[in-house]
Amino acid sequence: MHELAAAFIFLFAVIDPIGSVPVFIAATKEFNEKEKRHIAFKAVLVSALILLFFIVVGELILDAINVSLSSFQIAGGIVLFLFALTMIFGDSKPEAEIKTIKNTTEIAVFPMAMPSIASPGAMLAVVLLTENSEYSIWQQFQSSLILMGVLIMVLILLLLATKVHKIIGNAGASVISRVMGLIMSAVAVANIIDGIKISFNLG
Repeated sequence: MHELAAAFIFLFAVIDPIGSVPVFIAATKEFNEKEKRHIAFKAVLVSALILLFFIVVGELILDAINVSLSSFQIAGGIVLFLFALTMIFGDSKPEAEIKTIKNTTEIAVFPMAMPSIASPGAMLAVVLLTENSEYSIWQQFQSSLILMGVLIMVLILLLLATKVHKIIGNAGASVISRVMGLIMSAVAVANIIDGIKISFNLG
């Protein structure tokens, strides 16, 4: 149960559902409610497909290019840590991603699905949480279900985006995004340490 809770917190931090709300509102301000619902469903579906793809073939790709998972764990931890630092000290997720919005009918894919929901950090996270040598098929299946649960939360928040935004505002979303960045940085350091232990047989 503790591991499942840790996986949920990790995925919630890297996906940051609340941080996607201001991005969605800014991206869909020219659309009616029906179109907004369509964009929300499409964005979450595309994100799910992307992240499930990395769960299924992410480690296979690493094996094909002869990169050990411990090396990927260290590299992924460093990338996650740098990503977390940008959330804490730079533009928060909502602020940074709102700047990428352009007038396009494909906003469900960009910037909503990528990079807002299925961010590079989320892609790395799902690979690390489904390591074949460390997790059984059942545990990987549980991690996939947790991922789906987080994405369902994203969908619910996007469908209720206007109401949620009225409550927390841009400032509230920014604060929450920075807290998620702090949690993510701690997880990233833990991954780096674990990767170093495995690489140098430190036990």
